[in-house]
Amino acid sequence: MKLLLKTIIGLTCLTGTLALAQGGFPAPVEVAKAELTQLAPQIKVPGTVLSRDDARLSAEVAGNFVTIVDVGTRVAEGDVLAKIEDALLLEQQSENIGLVTSQKARIAFLQREVERLRRLAAQNNAARSLLDQTESDLSVARSELRVARARLAQIEIGLYKSSIRAPFAGRVTERFINPGERASIGDDVVRVVNMDRLEVVARAPLNAVAFLEEGAPIPVVSERHAGDGSIRAIVPFGDSRSHMFELRIDVPAADWIIGESVRVKVPTAAAQEVLAVPRDALVLRADGAAVYRVNAENKAERVSVQPGMGDGELISIAGDIQVGDTVVIRGAERLRPGQDVMINEAGDQGSGPAAAAGS
Repeated sequence: MKLLLKTIIGLTCLTGTLALAQGGFPAPVEVAKAELTQLAPQIKVPGTVLSRDDARLSAEVAGNFVTIVDVGTRVAEGDVLAKIEDALLLEQQSENIGLVTSQKARIAFLQREVERLRRLAAQNNAARSLLDQTESDLSVARSELRVARARLAQIEIGLYKSSIRAPFAGRVTERFINPGERASIGDDVVRVVNMDRLEVVARAPLNAVAFLEEGAPIPVVSERHAGDGSIRAIVPFGDSRSHMFELRIDVPAADWIIGESVRVKVPTAAAQEVLAVPRDALVLRADGAAVYRVNAENKAERVSVQPGMGDGELISIAGDIQVGDTVVIRGAERLRPGQDVMINEAGDQGSGPAAAAGS
């Protein structure tokens, strides 16, 4: 008798549990609307974040370096990054300044002599040959002054180039020589990179070039971040073996790191107007894909659909879904056809009946 009573109580509890599961309480869900939108099929191509300003600066005069900035130093355009010992150049500059001054004085003297001899020649008091010789000496002195000035300019250029200056604002990322070491002309000294002007360099299939245009936004994603870049340049010159072209995309410096590997979403066909829902609305089973639509009575209806092209969080679908239909995007995995649902605000499945009433 006791065993029979326990069995009856157990069956009663099981029946009550099943009744609750079958619709005793509405299932909390989040929803979205099916909408018409423009989508295009896309592929993801690899790319790399680079700086648009990245320079290895080399020595333009030979000599021993006395100072070189440390790696990691932030610099402004025109800042001195490295300095070659310039004592010999300064002495050569002083010597050539003296030569220039001397030639100027000689020219001034010869000019006065020419003027004096011309006056005398006009009075037949001086030989014509002496005037010709003085004028010749004046011409030679003027030529020697030009040579002296050119040599002085060369020394001053050497003095200027004994200091390596930043061609743009940025940060020193490498140092190829240390203070005290000697460098020859053309030897790399430091590398400076602009951290504020970044771009993504990617290579895409040639069949995508017709669907891209300069200045248009384009999605860029990595493992840690997703955002939009702006197409700066399209180089429609395909490699004969890979059939790829180069794409240059400006990206915000605050969001990306130089050297970071990214993926660029490149369209492979023209955009089409399609019926789309969030990807989270799809319920994938062995018998195919479906979405759960919420009808006017707040009951779930399972609708089989055929997924199509996707773009970000949206995916196109084909099936018995109309524009404006409400589809479940959270909680669909545990729904059954005909089950009552309670629509919650996004991100708040615990809002309860008040949320359902507000819906």
